[in-house]
Amino acid sequence: MTRERDGHPSVGVVIPTHNRPELLRAALDAVLAQDYPGELRVAVVYDRAEPDPSLADVPGADGRVTVVTNDRTPGLAGARNTGILALDTELVAFCDDDDQWLPEKLAAQTAALTGRPDAVLASCGILVEFRGGGNARLAGATEVTHADLVRSRMVMVHSSTYLARRAALTGPDGIGLVDETIPAGQNEDWDFALRAARRHPIVNVDRPLVRVLWGRTSLFAGEYATKIDGLRWMLRHHPELAADPVGSARVYAQIAFWSAGLGHRREALSWSRRALRANWRERRVPFALAVASGLVSDERVLRTLHSRGHGI
Repeated sequence: MTRERDGHPSVGVVIPTHNRPELLRAALDAVLAQDYPGELRVAVVYDRAEPDPSLADVPGADGRVTVVTNDRTPGLAGARNTGILALDTELVAFCDDDDQWLPEKLAAQTAALTGRPDAVLASCGILVEFRGGGNARLAGATEVTHADLVRSRMVMVHSSTYLARRAALTGPDGIGLVDETIPAGQNEDWDFALRAARRHPIVNVDRPLVRVLWGRTSLFAGEYATKIDGLRWMLRHHPELAADPVGSARVYAQIAFWSAGLGHRREALSWSRRALRANWRERRVPFALAVASGLVSDERVLRTLHSRGHGI
């Protein structure tokens, strides 16, 4: 295993990618530009795409970049796990190929995680970028609990912020790897965070240290049926979601909105009613009903929310 250097734990970064070469290069450059004195290695994992071996020799790589192909379940979860298993570092981090880390990200997170030896996972704030605008999203706390993640998805606890203890994922008593059974990898990062937070609250550096690009660069943008399948999977595998009135209402309202976007008016109304029964204050229900009634398009709702750093 790659050990710590001068008291700084070794870090391996997993960048899954699928046919987005320009964005990938920017993400990789930002990782390699980290102001981190410890050992840093990167695994670029090509998922259902032809790998580019030249990435191992980009400026600043200095032998630290490995290019591999996803040899597990096709999709994001399998690609992440391929990267985790290809690395031998003490810590492992995720960075999506359309996001960029700020230079101090790793140094701040490793210091925070080192100070909490029982914690499995660290996160940080994000800067949501949409059509040229930027909005910071912060948790407002130095830790995120399991109960927090049940009540709210907490978009700032984003996969590109994750820094985890590798042994806590792969060891016999660990929380396990990223779940590859989730439909199309939807919500795999939320499931991962819930499992980590159940063991110990997530350590959070409450500063925006990752630029997250929103919009049509997302491989799941517009795949509403897949989003619904992923949310229903979460309800089945995390019964605490249905048990919490606020958390369940949020999920039901999201399903209602995606159903409305598909033109499935009856399903949208049914899930909206479930959301209101759980929590009549759920703010997503009016959006779902407006789309279901034809008063506004799902695209317009999403554009408005994204411009303010929010989503459904």
